[in-house]
Parts: sequence; C-alpha cells; structure tokens
Amino acid sequence: MSFMDSYKRLEKLCGDVLNDDRRVSAYIDEMINTPNGRHLVNGWDEDLKQLKHYRWIRNKIVHEPDCTESDLCTNRDTVWIDDFYSRIMNQTDPLAQYHKIMQKRFVHNHNNKQEKPTENYRKVYHTKTDKGNNLRGCLHTSVAFLMYLIIAVVILYLWKR
Repeated sequence: MSFMDSYKRLEKLCGDVLNDDRRVSAYIDEMINTPNGRHLVNGWDEDLKQLKHYRWIRNKIVHEPDCTESDLCTNRDTVWIDDFYSRIMNQTDPLAQYHKIMQKRFVHNHNNKQEKPTENYRKVYHTKTDKGNNLRGCLHTSVAFLMYLIIAVVILYLWKR
C-alpha cells in the first residue's frame, strides 16, 4: 500500500472514531488538548510528533505541484502509518491508553470515596471552568437562599392575617 493510501485509511478511521471531519487533525488536537497525556502514556510525544510530520507530508503531496510520495516518503513511513492504524483498531493508541488509565484511576478513586481524576486535574491547573463552576455554585446558593426567604415572608404574612 502506498503512503497516501495508508494515510487516507488512517484519516477515515480517525474521523470515524472521533466523529470529526478534521480527521487526523482532530486526533492531533485531541492529543494536544489532553491534560498530562505525555506524562501518563509512554511514547505520547513521539506519536504526536510523527502524526504532525505525516500530516505535513500529506499536505505537501496534495497541495504542492511536483511534490510526490517518492520525494518525501520511504517504506518506513507507510509502515508507521499502518501500525498506527492497527493501534487505533486494537485500542492501544495514545488516546485509548490515556482513557484506560483515567478510567482505572476513576474506578480506584471512586472505590476509595475520592474525587474523580478529572476534578483533581482541574484543581491543579485552576482552569476557567473551575472559576465558572464556583461562581455558578454561589449563584445557585444565593438564589436558593432568596427563595427560602421569600417563602418565609409569605408564610409569616399569611399566618399573621
């Protein structure tokens, strides 16, 4: 199989798995946006680097005149793409490994009555989401208090009548 045939097959699989028309780019973005993936999954950075490199090769072949597979690719490149395809199919690719690790941590933490791992990550990195959630929690508490106060005033008013 040629590099482009292998790459197209990988692209289709990434699009199907992630349900995203950006396909390999979506897989790359998912890796980039995954907290601590590089620390939890062996080979994360190497796979990310290779995927970016092969996307660059694909774009050069497709968009630049007089640029061909034989100019940019070796058989090893095709083998790597085919291997990565197989890893996704066998759920041994970086994202699948990351999700397995996180699931194990969640089950372990859940069994020990601790927080979800994703909540721990949010606390460590102090994301905007946390601040938004805290603000929403305060707002909900304030609204609930106000509702109880209104109900108490109405009850007192009706009781004194």
